[in-house]
Amino acid sequence: MSVQWDEVAASEIVRRHEGREGRLLPILHDIQASFGCVPEPAIPFLAQAMNVTRAEVHGVVSFYHDFRDRPAGRHMLKICRAEACQSMDGEGLARRLLDRLGLEWGGTTPDGTVTVEPIYCLGLCASAPAAMLDGQPMARLDDGSIGEIVREVSR
Repeated sequence: MSVQWDEVAASEIVRRHEGREGRLLPILHDIQASFGCVPEPAIPFLAQAMNVTRAEVHGVVSFYHDFRDRPAGRHMLKICRAEACQSMDGEGLARRLLDRLGLEWGGTTPDGTVTVEPIYCLGLCASAPAAMLDGQPMARLDDGSIGEIVREVSR
């Protein structure tokens, strides 16, 4: 799935943040909201527009887990990998779910249906293991709920 880079739209995003202190993160969030990801051409473009190095822009993009270089699927599934969820077989459940979808962490199904990403603590430790599907928290996951998740994202 490729992204159509639009330098005019990106220039407008940069312009909206002109004069703002610490503007790189808000610009990157707006770029991702507009394009579905932070496409490769955005790195040199932003470096030049902001008078910083490409390494600086790339470093910020690669440091924060929420930035993607490819568009996510229609559904975003974030599975908690923190200690409380691990202690309740969260890793085993996650592996079974990833295997069922034919994905690895950060992967998107070939049809663009779902992207599965790790997240480190949803604050649902007392209800572990937990996940979040399209912004909706899901707690006390088990093999049955994995099946429900797969059915939900397949619609």
